[in-house]
This record gives sequence, C-alpha cells and structure tokens, in this order.
Amino acid sequence: MTALYPALMKTLLAALALCGTAAAAQPLELKLGHVGSPGSIFDLSAQEFAKRVQQKLGGKVVVQVYGSSQLGDDTEMMQKVKLGTLDFSVPSTVMSSVVPAFGLFEMPYLVRDREHMKRIEKEIVWPALAPLSEKAGYQMIAVWENGFRQITNNAHPIKTPEDLKGIKLRVPKGKWRIKMFQAYGASPSAMGFSEVFVALQTGVMDGEENPLTQIYTAKFQEVQKYLSMTDHVYTPAYVVTSVRRWNALPPDVRKGLSEAARETQAYVYKTGAQQDEELLGKLKQAGMKVNDADKAAFRAASKPIYEEFAKETPNGKEMIDKAASLGSGK
Repeated sequence: MTALYPALMKTLLAALALCGTAAAAQPLELKLGHVGSPGSIFDLSAQEFAKRVQQKLGGKVVVQVYGSSQLGDDTEMMQKVKLGTLDFSVPSTVMSSVVPAFGLFEMPYLVRDREHMKRIEKEIVWPALAPLSEKAGYQMIAVWENGFRQITNNAHPIKTPEDLKGIKLRVPKGKWRIKMFQAYGASPSAMGFSEVFVALQTGVMDGEENPLTQIYTAKFQEVQKYLSMTDHVYTPAYVVTSVRRWNALPPDVRKGLSEAARETQAYVYKTGAQQDEELLGKLKQAGMKVNDADKAAFRAASKPIYEEFAKETPNGKEMIDKAASLGSGK
C-alpha cells in the first residue's frame, strides 16, 4: 500500500494538472444581442463579427449572437449592457435616447450616402460622439448600419408629407423621430421592434418606417400594402459594451475585438448596398405597391426639426454644419 502511495499521488497530480489546463483552455464567451430578424443586416453583421473574432483571437474568445429581440428590445438590451448582464448590443435610433447628441442621425436627409457617412464617422462620431458615449457608460467599438429608411402603410402611397396626415405610424424609441413625423402630420407612436408585426396585422398601427432589410426580414410585406421610397433618415448602428466591462477585458482581447468590429464595417456597407437593390425587387414580387416620394417636399418640411435640434442640443448646429460640409466629399 505504501509503495502505491507515491504513484497514486503522481497520478492524481497529473489529473489535476490536466483539469487545470482544460479549464484554462475554456474560451471566454461574450454575448451580443440585437433586434434584427434572420437575414437582416444586423444578423449578418453580427455573424460576420463573431467569425472574425474567432479567427483573430484563435478561439480564445467566442461571441454568442442572440438576434430577433431574444434578449429584449433595444432599450432593454442597453440597460443590460450597462448592468453587465449583456456584453454587447447593436443599438441604432435608441442611442439618441441614451446620449442626446446622437440625435444628429435623426435629422432627415443628413447623410447622403455611405461614403458621406464614412467621412461623418471620421470627423464627428469618433472625435465628438464617442467620448459622450463613454461618459454615459457605453464603450463604442465600431459603427455599422441599419440603413436608409422607407415608409410602409396600409392606407395609401406616401408621396408628400401631407399624405401622412392621420396615419398611425410606429417609430423606434427616440424623440426626434416622433417630432419629425408629427411635423409631417402623422400620428407616431414609439414601440419595440418585436411588437411591430402584430401592431400592423391587427391595425393598431397603419404603418411603420424602416430600412428595406428590416422590412423584408421581419415580413412586414405580409401585413402592409404600400412601400414609399422616402429615404428620410439614414441610421447608423453602433457596437457597444459598457466601459466597465470593456476595461475588465485583457488588452489583447480588447484589441482583437476592436479590430474585428471595425473590419466588419466594409462587409456591412457592401451587404447593405446589395440588400437595398435586391430586397426592393423581392418586396415588389411579394405584392407591395412601391412609389417614389417627393423628397424635396419632405426636406422642406424638415427645417423645423433641424432648428429645434440645433437650439436644444449642445454643439447641435456645429455638428449639423460640419456634417453638411462633409457632403461635398471635400
């Protein structure tokens, strides 16, 4: 028995060492939540990000993606990120509710195209908006997109703002979208994305506004007759975590996550542009009646919103002027 004791101890120590090695080899799992349906730009972007993280960090970190509002609507997920029960979220419009200056991207027809957005990101988002986000407790690591927004409804084609009068329109949670559609004459109501289909199906809402990627993948074409191409707002999306969670991660992990998130942007923009073209045809095939809107009329009706934002938001006018100056490509 005595002779067996050293051998037994040696075996036990080896087993413990193996257990320790196995435990050490367990990847760090990070949860990312978003509201997008399967096949949406949010879903595809998040999956691409997760793949790049896996490649870049060699399996040391695994990003688990939870879409379709599984972890709550945008507001709820932002609260979970702040509390530390969710690692990453991909908010869009709701960001302006957390940091008022992000209301810049609620201004109608501010962003002309994706190249313009890239310049705005470089000259305004990172130097001016990202620090404000950090002060609010959110670390932004990349800018992706939700896209150019269009209007759908069951009453009639929307060609001018006057056509919106009396239309019960669902909008995301953000005061400027509500103010904008009130100025156009609609009756807007804010609600979470996951509630929209039933609201349209039951007639609680007459219509909604979203990029084509969200309209098609959420199957709004099944409960909406008219699609009006207004392009009234381009909404970026932001990859955010809490400042506390971010600072708790090892430096090499932060570096890998940040690089993967920013490198995903080129894929996001390319996919977004492809979906803009492909999904319009699919929505027509599904039976939606599509019309072009009078964008000049919508721009003219948007002036009061710009004036109010410039007056109410610190540096609002400066940001608007800067964004406009970047529109020329200079």
